[in-house]
Amino acid sequence: MLSRPAEASIEPMTYRFFTPAPAKAATGVTAEVYRQLRDEFLGPVPTFQVLSAVPEVLAATWALMREALLAGEASRVDRELVASAVSRANRCRFCVDAHVMLLHALGEHELAEVVARGGTPPEPRHAELVAWAEASRSPKAAGWTSPYRPEVTGTLLAFHFINRVVSALLDPDLLPGGLQRSPLVRSVGGRLYARTARELKEPGRSLPLLDAGATATPDWAGDSPVGVAYASLRSAAMRGGDLLGDVARQTVTATVRWENGKFPARPADWAVDLVRDVPGTDRIGTRIALLAAFAPSAISAGDVALWRLSHPADADADLVRLVAYGAITATDHVARALSSAHL
Repeated sequence: MLSRPAEASIEPMTYRFFTPAPAKAATGVTAEVYRQLRDEFLGPVPTFQVLSAVPEVLAATWALMREALLAGEASRVDRELVASAVSRANRCRFCVDAHVMLLHALGEHELAEVVARGGTPPEPRHAELVAWAEASRSPKAAGWTSPYRPEVTGTLLAFHFINRVVSALLDPDLLPGGLQRSPLVRSVGGRLYARTARELKEPGRSLPLLDAGATATPDWAGDSPVGVAYASLRSAAMRGGDLLGDVARQTVTATVRWENGKFPARPADWAVDLVRDVPGTDRIGTRIALLAAFAPSAISAGDVALWRLSHPADADADLVRLVAYGAITATDHVARALSSAHL
């Protein structure tokens, strides 16, 4: 049996706008999140390290992903397939590559390569799952809802959020030079993580990391820990909206609702048009939040530089808060489409 792999060394170029503190320097809740990541996932990977500037968002993101994707009784293959399909719908190449590798880790080599090619799984149940996950990008278009268990539904919501954070704040290549797009590298990488991926995880272990007093859990989650984790993430990430005024927040919320997941043809121009009526002090923040919701990879170094001019004291943390706010607004648009009918 393969032993747990050593933590990978990630080059600083992985991060688009700032390099977070090294994992070994972490304290408090951040250190505990990293301990759980080492025990149960792939270690403190960039997806989570980039959130470490805002520990409450980091902890809630990990909790939702852990309780939805890793713990519980739903098929892990189904959940990895959902994570991959949502990531494809959101055009998050980094996340597609990561979860193709994890499908390899679960021994689903043919399915992993179908997903990597953007194909439709041959098994009808898997094809239906992929279609459902991809349709969630625009949930109002066809009366979208969820007939699946809380872990599957929670995985879908977790990756609507994570995809946007990753696309905004990380480079798209999981490995240097895009090596993860080699079938051989994907297969070998998956085998290295096979033991970790297949270990059973006890539900609820992440919940003590969360802030007390999160809002009520959603109906679709029942009494699953997934619901607690989602409510906590929604509460923590929505607080990023406090960086903006009322008109700016209303602009973000209304745009997310009426655009319903549409990809802007020219994101930079689209965002400029939408913020014309926002007070001048809020325009760049509103622009970043809107891009985080719809086309996060279009956030530019120029956008971030303008944002830092007005938020010099806690620039990295405030950028993470703002991206998280845009990401959770889009994610919650999907969550609102869910009915309480779940298995």
